[in-house]
Amino acid sequence: MNAHVSNIWRLGIKELRSLWADRVLLLLIVWAFTGGIYSAAKGVSQELNHAPVAIVDQDHSPLSARLSDALTPPFFNLPEQITLPTMDAALDQGQYSFAIVIPTDFQRDLKAGRRPTIQINIDATVMSQSFIGANYIQQIFAAELNEYLTGKRDSATLPIQLVTRVRFNPNLTGYWFGGVMEVINNINMLTIILVGAAFIREREHGTLEHLLVMPLTPFEIMMAKIWANSLAVLLGTIVALTLVIQGVLEVPIAGSLPLFLFSSVLYLFSAASIGIFLGTLARSMPQLGLLIILTIVPLEMLSGGITPRESMPPLVQHIMLAAPSTYFVRVAQAILYRGAGMTIIWPDLLAMIGLGVVFFLVALTRFRRAVTQTQL
Repeated sequence: MNAHVSNIWRLGIKELRSLWADRVLLLLIVWAFTGGIYSAAKGVSQELNHAPVAIVDQDHSPLSARLSDALTPPFFNLPEQITLPTMDAALDQGQYSFAIVIPTDFQRDLKAGRRPTIQINIDATVMSQSFIGANYIQQIFAAELNEYLTGKRDSATLPIQLVTRVRFNPNLTGYWFGGVMEVINNINMLTIILVGAAFIREREHGTLEHLLVMPLTPFEIMMAKIWANSLAVLLGTIVALTLVIQGVLEVPIAGSLPLFLFSSVLYLFSAASIGIFLGTLARSMPQLGLLIILTIVPLEMLSGGITPRESMPPLVQHIMLAAPSTYFVRVAQAILYRGAGMTIIWPDLLAMIGLGVVFFLVALTRFRRAVTQTQL
């Protein structure tokens, strides 16, 4: 037993030294858990933030002034009054994201029961803000006009009143979700890439033959690659959560970080087994890259980290129950977002461990076959 542990430890140290010598992979890990997370969180805006607005007020009535005053920070900058002839040029130059035209006699026509139209011109080069902002403006103007006509902001006539309360992220800040999910996706991606690349690197450099003439078993070689590369990913995860997520992005973590790291260790075992399995299928690094693309993209897209599983077809949901990443995403969201404890996440942890053992045994079988082919 001591000999097995010693072999696994020494082989793992060798893996860490090889990783340290591979500056490209090392740079990938550093970027993925620092700048990559910040870029993914902040790069795609999920909410409106200080969008520049211009208003062409041709009515100059108290109602048109009221609509202008309704567009306030932080969603919009304070609206600027411009003239109709200058509107197109201002939009072309990117000075404003929205240019609103309030027609002449708007208030009088509205009181008379007519249906005057407000024109909203949008700079759609900023795709995310244009769609979100147009919806916000419609909702704000609808509430103001309804209050002006009826004295009530809500036009609903239902016998009950629906009140929405947002928990865990009350302001619906988009990068809170994007940053944390990018950490989870990077754990999945880098573990598979590092372990699979480590196996292919042994084969391409001819060092696999050196290992085979030593008194080592495939189990020891696999476990060494798993713990060494998983340790590198785990250290990156700690840095990402403490320095980037909590430090730079200031995202509150509701649950226990030690519990999440413990869950990550269990998942790293499963993901590393998948990486070794892909390494036994591929014969070169380009082939491994193609297999990783075919594996990682479905795992990230269909595990619930990007799109909610409830919105997927039932067949896809059932198929993805065979992927450990599905349970890891569920566990991570429960811990980091909702502060869940072991009493809530233990069924998902058991499922993740079970699938990890299955993938490990399959990878071990494939690895033994690959060793036999190499010896022949």
